[in-house]
Amino acid sequence: METKLLSGNEAIAQAAYEAGVAVAAGYPGTPSTEILETLSRYRDELYCEWAPNEKVAMEMAAGAALAGVRTIVTMKHVGLNVAADPLPLVGVHNHVKVLIRTIDLCDDVAE
Repeated sequence: METKLLSGNEAIAQAAYEAGVAVAAGYPGTPSTEILETLSRYRDELYCEWAPNEKVAMEMAAGAALAGVRTIVTMKHVGLNVAADPLPLVGVHNHVKVLIRTIDLCDDVAE
């Protein structure tokens, strides 16, 4: 078995690919941008697209999930409030994985 050194985001993308994700949607923004960029390497095997905002990304995934396709959605944690409207649709099916990434700000917090 080949050993590969991956970042956390690359590992998430690799796991999604190996789990059979067929549709990946997201809104770019640190720290989640690298996930969709990594998944785009498999564009011959899965559909991968940036959305104009988090809500559209969630709606793309919800639509694919309703059709029975495994999907992943990536966005920053603050984008989840934008994506909240279609979230109930996602809960109906177990085909969508919503990935929210946050930036660790513990060192910057004043006590």
